[in-house]
Amino acid sequence: MMRRLRRLRLNEHSRGLVRENRLDITDFIYPLFVVEGERIRKEIDSMPGVFWLSIDELLKEVRDLQSLGIYHILLFGIPKHKDSSGSEALSDKGIVARALKAIKRDIPDIFVSVDLCFCEYTSHGHCGIVDKSGSVDNDATLEISVEQASMLASCGADMIAPSGMMDGVVRALRYGLDKAGFVNLPIMSYSTKFASAYYGPFRDVAQSAPSFGDRKTYQQDPANRREAIMESLYDESEGADILMVKPALSFLDIVRDIRERTLLPLAVYNVSGEYAMLKCAQKAGIIDYENVMLENLISMKRAGADIIISYHTKEVAELLRANRF
Repeated sequence: MMRRLRRLRLNEHSRGLVRENRLDITDFIYPLFVVEGERIRKEIDSMPGVFWLSIDELLKEVRDLQSLGIYHILLFGIPKHKDSSGSEALSDKGIVARALKAIKRDIPDIFVSVDLCFCEYTSHGHCGIVDKSGSVDNDATLEISVEQASMLASCGADMIAPSGMMDGVVRALRYGLDKAGFVNLPIMSYSTKFASAYYGPFRDVAQSAPSFGDRKTYQQDPANRREAIMESLYDESEGADILMVKPALSFLDIVRDIRERTLLPLAVYNVSGEYAMLKCAQKAGIIDYENVMLENLISMKRAGADIIISYHTKEVAELLRANRF
Protein backbone atom coordinates (compact mmCIF):
# COMPACT_ATOMS: atom_id res chain seq x y z
CA MET A 1 0.00 0.00 0.00
CA MET A 2 1.29 3.45 -0.90
CA ARG A 3 0.58 6.23 1.56
CA ARG A 4 -0.67 9.14 -0.54
CA LEU A 5 -0.70 12.35 1.49
CA ARG A 6 -2.04 14.19 -1.54
CA ARG A 7 -5.44 12.54 -1.11
CA LEU A 8 -6.43 15.21 1.42
CA ARG A 9 -5.06 18.07 -0.69
CA LEU A 10 -7.06 17.51 -3.85
CA ASN A 11 -9.75 20.13 -3.25
CA GLU A 12 -10.33 23.22 -1.16
CA HIS A 13 -12.80 21.57 1.21
CA SER A 14 -10.60 18.59 2.05
CA ARG A 15 -7.65 20.92 2.64
CA GLY A 16 -9.80 23.01 4.96
CA LEU A 17 -10.96 19.96 6.85
CA VAL A 18 -7.43 18.96 7.89
CA ARG A 19 -5.87 22.43 8.19
CA GLU A 20 -3.93 22.55 11.45
CA ASN A 21 -3.63 26.32 12.00
CA ARG A 22 -5.90 29.24 11.15
CA LEU A 23 -5.82 32.97 11.54
CA ASP A 24 -8.65 34.47 13.56
CA ILE A 25 -8.93 38.21 14.12
CA THR A 26 -9.61 37.63 17.82
CA ASP A 27 -6.00 36.39 18.10
CA PHE A 28 -4.58 39.74 16.95
CA ILE A 29 -3.54 42.89 18.81
CA TYR A 30 -3.13 46.13 16.86
CA PRO A 31 -0.48 48.64 18.02
CA LEU A 32 -1.47 52.32 18.02
CA PHE A 33 0.61 55.47 18.58
CA VAL A 34 -0.96 58.47 20.28
CA VAL A 35 0.53 61.98 20.22
CA GLU A 36 -0.30 65.39 21.64
CA GLY A 37 -2.45 67.81 19.67
CA GLU A 38 -5.73 67.74 17.75
CA ARG A 39 -6.77 66.52 14.29
CA ILE A 40 -3.44 64.78 13.81
CA ARG A 41 -3.38 61.72 11.60
CA LYS A 42 0.11 61.59 10.13
CA GLU A 43 1.33 58.57 8.21
CA ILE A 44 4.77 57.32 9.19
CA ASP A 45 7.14 57.34 6.22
CA SER A 46 8.92 54.10 7.10
CA MET A 47 5.65 52.27 7.90
CA PRO A 48 2.96 52.92 5.28
CA GLY A 49 -0.52 52.50 6.74
CA VAL A 50 0.62 53.26 10.30
CA PHE A 51 -0.10 56.68 11.81
CA TRP A 52 0.64 59.08 14.61
CA LEU A 53 -2.80 59.89 16.03
CA SER A 54 -4.01 62.63 18.35
CA ILE A 55 -6.60 61.52 20.88
CA ASP A 56 -9.57 62.67 18.79
CA GLU A 57 -8.24 60.77 15.76
CA LEU A 58 -7.37 57.79 17.95
CA LEU A 59 -11.01 57.49 18.95
CA LYS A 60 -12.05 57.52 15.29
CA GLU A 61 -9.48 54.81 14.56
CA VAL A 62 -10.65 52.64 17.44
CA ARG A 63 -14.25 52.87 16.21
CA ASP A 64 -13.05 51.80 12.76
CA LEU A 65 -11.23 48.85 14.31
CA GLN A 66 -14.38 47.90 16.18
CA SER A 67 -16.32 47.82 12.90
CA LEU A 68 -13.74 45.34 11.56
CA GLY A 69 -14.10 43.08 14.59
CA ILE A 70 -10.79 44.18 16.16
CA TYR A 71 -11.18 44.60 19.92
CA HIS A 72 -7.57 44.40 21.14
CA ILE A 73 -5.10 47.26 20.88
CA LEU A 74 -1.63 47.94 22.30
CA LEU A 75 -1.20 51.61 23.12
CA PHE A 76 2.06 53.58 22.86
CA GLY A 77 2.45 57.26 23.67
CA ILE A 78 4.82 59.85 22.24
CA PRO A 79 5.03 62.82 24.65
CA LYS A 80 6.17 66.35 23.93
CA HIS A 81 8.18 66.56 27.14
CA LYS A 82 11.09 64.21 27.84
CA ASP A 83 13.55 64.21 30.72
CA SER A 84 16.21 61.96 32.24
CA SER A 85 13.74 59.99 34.37
CA GLY A 86 10.79 59.80 31.95
CA SER A 87 8.58 61.59 34.45
CA GLU A 88 5.64 62.08 32.07
CA ALA A 89 5.19 58.30 31.98
CA LEU A 90 4.17 58.54 35.64
CA SER A 91 1.60 61.31 35.27
CA ASP A 92 -2.13 60.69 35.02
CA LYS A 93 -2.19 63.83 32.85
CA GLY A 94 0.26 62.24 30.38
CA ILE A 95 -0.66 61.36 26.81
CA VAL A 96 -1.31 57.63 27.35
CA ALA A 97 -3.26 58.22 30.56
CA ARG A 98 -5.54 60.72 28.84
CA ALA A 99 -5.95 58.47 25.79
CA LEU A 100 -6.86 55.54 28.03
CA LYS A 101 -9.51 57.56 29.85
CA ALA A 102 -10.97 58.76 26.55
CA ILE A 103 -11.20 55.26 25.08
CA LYS A 104 -12.75 53.82 28.22
CA ARG A 105 -15.24 56.67 28.39
CA ASP A 106 -16.34 56.51 24.73
CA ILE A 107 -15.62 52.93 23.60
CA PRO A 108 -15.46 50.87 26.81
CA ASP A 109 -15.56 47.40 25.26
CA ILE A 110 -12.19 47.83 23.49
CA PHE A 111 -9.52 45.84 25.34
CA VAL A 112 -6.56 48.15 25.84
CA SER A 113 -3.11 46.80 26.64
CA VAL A 114 -0.57 49.48 27.48
CA ASP A 115 3.13 49.31 26.80
CA LEU A 116 5.02 49.92 30.03
CA CYS A 117 8.47 51.32 29.37
CA PHE A 118 10.37 54.60 29.57
CA CYS A 119 12.29 54.79 26.28
CA GLU A 120 9.66 57.04 24.64
CA TYR A 121 9.70 59.35 27.68
CA THR A 122 13.40 59.70 28.51
CA SER A 123 15.68 62.30 26.97
CA HIS A 124 18.41 59.66 26.59
CA GLY A 125 16.13 57.04 24.98
CA HIS A 126 16.97 54.20 27.37
CA CYS A 127 14.34 52.07 29.08
CA GLY A 128 14.78 53.36 32.62
CA ILE A 129 16.85 55.44 34.99
CA VAL A 130 20.48 55.73 33.92
CA ASP A 131 23.13 55.75 36.66
CA LYS A 132 26.39 57.71 36.73
CA SER A 133 28.22 55.00 34.81
CA GLY A 134 25.77 55.25 31.93
CA SER A 135 24.06 51.94 32.68
CA VAL A 136 20.35 51.48 33.28
CA ASP A 137 19.77 51.03 37.03
CA ASN A 138 17.64 47.89 37.15
CA ASP A 139 16.18 48.22 40.65
CA ALA A 140 15.54 51.97 40.50
CA THR A 141 13.70 51.35 37.23
CA LEU A 142 11.58 48.66 38.89
CA GLU A 143 10.34 51.21 41.42
CA ILE A 144 9.11 53.67 38.80
CA SER A 145 7.73 50.79 36.68
CA VAL A 146 5.41 49.85 39.54
CA GLU A 147 4.38 53.49 39.87
CA GLN A 148 3.67 53.70 36.14
CA ALA A 149 1.68 50.43 36.15
CA SER A 150 -0.51 51.51 39.07
CA MET A 151 -1.23 54.84 37.41
CA LEU A 152 -2.18 53.17 34.10
CA ALA A 153 -4.35 50.67 35.92
CA SER A 154 -6.23 53.48 37.65
CA CYS A 155 -6.81 55.11 34.24
CA GLY A 156 -8.51 51.99 32.87
CA ALA A 157 -5.83 49.76 31.36
CA ASP A 158 -7.07 46.22 30.68
CA MET A 159 -3.57 44.70 30.59
CA ILE A 160 -0.05 45.85 31.41
CA ALA A 161 2.73 44.95 28.97
CA PRO A 162 6.21 45.67 30.41
CA SER A 163 8.74 45.86 27.57
CA GLY A 164 11.90 47.19 29.22
CA MET A 165 13.54 43.80 29.98
CA MET A 166 14.45 44.69 33.55
CA ASP A 167 15.20 41.66 35.72
CA GLY A 168 12.41 41.04 38.21
CA VAL A 169 9.93 43.41 36.62
CA VAL A 170 7.03 40.93 36.54
CA ARG A 171 7.42 40.08 40.24
CA ALA A 172 7.64 43.77 41.14
CA LEU A 173 4.59 44.67 39.05
CA ARG A 174 2.51 41.78 40.34
CA TYR A 175 3.27 42.70 43.94
CA GLY A 176 2.65 46.40 43.33
CA LEU A 177 -0.58 45.93 41.39
CA ASP A 178 -1.96 43.48 43.95
CA LYS A 179 -1.10 45.84 46.77
CA ALA A 180 -2.87 48.69 44.95
CA GLY A 181 -6.02 46.57 44.56
CA PHE A 182 -5.55 45.53 40.91
CA VAL A 183 -5.35 41.81 41.60
CA ASN A 184 -7.28 40.92 38.44
CA LEU A 185 -5.20 43.01 36.04
CA PRO A 186 -3.17 40.68 33.77
CA ILE A 187 0.48 41.14 32.80
CA MET A 188 1.63 40.35 29.27
CA SER A 189 5.38 40.30 29.64
CA TYR A 190 7.82 41.01 26.82
CA SER A 191 9.49 37.99 28.36
CA THR A 192 12.01 37.20 25.60
CA LYS A 193 12.82 40.43 23.81
CA PHE A 194 15.91 40.42 21.63
CA ALA A 195 18.32 43.29 20.96
CA SER A 196 17.24 43.34 17.33
CA ALA A 197 17.93 45.52 14.29
CA TYR A 198 14.32 44.87 13.23
CA TYR A 199 13.14 47.64 15.58
CA GLY A 200 14.51 50.45 13.39
CA PRO A 201 11.23 51.85 12.04
CA PHE A 202 9.59 51.66 15.48
CA ARG A 203 12.31 53.84 16.94
CA ASP A 204 11.50 56.43 14.31
CA VAL A 205 7.81 56.19 15.21
CA ALA A 206 8.32 56.33 18.97
CA GLN A 207 11.27 58.75 18.73
CA SER A 208 13.04 56.45 21.16
CA ALA A 209 16.46 55.67 19.70
CA PRO A 210 19.13 55.76 22.46
CA SER A 211 21.21 58.94 22.42
CA PHE A 212 24.25 56.92 23.48
CA GLY A 213 25.20 53.25 23.55
CA ASP A 214 22.62 50.57 22.83
CA ARG A 215 20.25 48.24 24.68
CA LYS A 216 22.34 45.09 24.56
CA THR A 217 22.97 45.15 28.31
CA TYR A 218 19.30 44.48 29.04
CA GLN A 219 17.75 43.08 25.86
CA GLN A 220 18.38 39.47 24.88
CA ASP A 221 21.38 38.41 22.73
CA PRO A 222 19.98 37.06 19.41
CA ALA A 223 22.65 34.35 19.44
CA ASN A 224 21.45 32.71 22.67
CA ARG A 225 18.79 30.02 22.66
CA ARG A 226 18.96 28.61 26.19
CA GLU A 227 19.08 32.04 27.79
CA ALA A 228 16.11 33.12 25.67
CA ILE A 229 14.07 30.22 27.03
CA MET A 230 15.11 31.02 30.60
CA GLU A 231 13.99 34.64 30.23
CA SER A 232 10.41 33.56 29.57
CA LEU A 233 10.37 30.81 32.16
CA TYR A 234 11.60 33.26 34.81
CA ASP A 235 8.77 35.63 33.96
CA GLU A 236 6.29 32.78 34.21
CA SER A 237 7.61 31.95 37.69
CA GLU A 238 7.22 35.61 38.69
CA GLY A 239 3.53 35.70 37.76
CA ALA A 240 3.24 36.68 34.10
CA ASP A 241 -0.15 35.82 32.62
CA ILE A 242 1.02 35.91 28.97
CA LEU A 243 4.55 35.44 27.64
CA MET A 244 5.94 37.03 24.49
CA VAL A 245 8.74 36.63 21.97
CA LYS A 246 9.85 39.76 20.11
CA PRO A 247 10.63 39.93 17.18
CA ALA A 248 8.72 37.08 15.59
CA LEU A 249 10.06 35.94 12.22
CA SER A 250 13.75 35.51 12.99
CA PHE A 251 12.98 33.77 16.27
CA LEU A 252 10.30 31.20 15.45
CA ASP A 253 12.61 28.48 16.79
CA ILE A 254 12.49 30.23 20.17
CA VAL A 255 8.70 30.49 19.96
CA ARG A 256 8.55 26.72 19.50
CA ASP A 257 11.07 26.12 22.31
CA ILE A 258 9.03 28.20 24.75
CA ARG A 259 5.72 26.75 23.56
CA GLU A 260 6.98 23.26 24.44
CA ARG A 261 7.88 24.37 27.97
CA THR A 262 4.85 26.39 29.10
CA LEU A 263 1.09 26.13 29.22
CA LEU A 264 0.68 29.91 29.41
CA PRO A 265 -0.68 31.85 26.42
CA LEU A 266 2.20 32.86 24.15
CA ALA A 267 2.32 36.05 22.08
CA VAL A 268 4.67 37.18 19.32
CA TYR A 269 5.33 40.72 18.17
CA ASN A 270 5.47 41.00 14.38
CA VAL A 271 7.67 44.07 14.59
CA SER A 272 8.12 47.23 12.56
CA GLY A 273 11.07 46.04 10.49
CA GLU A 274 9.24 42.88 9.45
CA TYR A 275 6.24 44.98 8.43
CA ALA A 276 8.28 47.65 6.64
CA MET A 277 10.21 45.12 4.54
CA LEU A 278 6.99 43.62 3.20
CA LYS A 279 5.60 47.07 2.46
CA CYS A 280 8.76 47.98 0.53
CA ALA A 281 8.58 44.74 -1.43
CA GLN A 282 4.89 45.39 -2.14
CA LYS A 283 5.68 48.88 -3.44
CA ALA A 284 8.44 47.47 -5.63
CA GLY A 285 6.03 44.90 -7.05
CA ILE A 286 8.37 41.97 -6.39
CA ILE A 287 6.13 39.81 -4.18
CA ASP A 288 2.53 38.66 -3.92
CA TYR A 289 2.10 40.89 -0.88
CA GLU A 290 -1.09 39.49 0.61
CA ASN A 291 -0.03 35.86 0.35
CA VAL A 292 3.47 36.51 1.70
CA MET A 293 1.94 38.42 4.62
CA LEU A 294 -0.41 35.53 5.36
CA GLU A 295 2.42 32.98 5.13
CA ASN A 296 4.44 34.99 7.63
CA LEU A 297 1.53 35.22 10.04
CA ILE A 298 0.52 31.55 9.80
CA SER A 299 4.16 30.58 10.42
CA MET A 300 3.88 32.34 13.79
CA LYS A 301 0.76 30.34 14.65
CA ARG A 302 2.40 27.13 13.47
CA ALA A 303 5.42 27.78 15.66
CA GLY A 304 3.11 27.96 18.68
CA ALA A 305 1.93 31.55 19.09
CA ASP A 306 -1.59 32.05 20.42
CA ILE A 307 -1.53 35.85 20.01
CA ILE A 308 -0.02 37.99 17.24
CA ILE A 309 0.74 41.68 17.76
CA SER A 310 0.96 43.07 14.25
CA TYR A 311 0.70 46.23 12.15
CA HIS A 312 -0.98 44.01 9.54
CA THR A 313 -4.02 43.47 11.79
CA LYS A 314 -6.42 45.73 9.87
CA GLU A 315 -5.41 44.12 6.57
CA VAL A 316 -6.00 40.68 8.04
CA ALA A 317 -9.45 41.72 9.27
CA GLU A 318 -10.39 43.00 5.82
CA LEU A 319 -9.18 39.79 4.15
CA LEU A 320 -11.09 37.66 6.61
CA ARG A 321 -14.23 39.71 6.07
CA ALA A 322 -13.91 39.24 2.31
CA ASN A 323 -13.22 35.49 2.72
CA ARG A 324 -9.96 35.98 0.87
CA PHE A 325 -8.24 33.13 2.69
